[in-house]
Amino acid sequence: MIALAASRLANRNRLECLALYALLQGVPFYSGVALMIMLIDASEFADQRYGAAIFIAMTSTLHALVNPWLGPKFPHFFRHSHEPLFADPALSFAEKVSRWLAQPKTALQLLTNLLLLSMLAVGVASIR
Repeated sequence: MIALAASRLANRNRLECLALYALLQGVPFYSGVALMIMLIDASEFADQRYGAAIFIAMTSTLHALVNPWLGPKFPHFFRHSHEPLFADPALSFAEKVSRWLAQPKTALQLLTNLLLLSMLAVGVASIR
């Protein structure tokens, strides 16, 4: 019975970790990539219905799967994207988010993403 409860908690922690990586790091980054691809008017990507949404969902999911696995093994290569706080089983989902937002590098990362996405959106809107 205890092993079953522990495995449920471990699975929930993994799911929370994947969701945090995908939503807080993957979606903003790959949305910018999708806007850049649309800006250069890549017909394979821009002409497909829901092409950007599918691209963002797939790459964010891959980002969320690869980052917790390779981040601890290669800390030099993943130093900007690996966040050990997301995999901490002692914290709740809300605590993980609030502690991540309290870090100084997070504000810089969010501001950079905001400015990049805003400029790319203006570029795509003005060309189309």
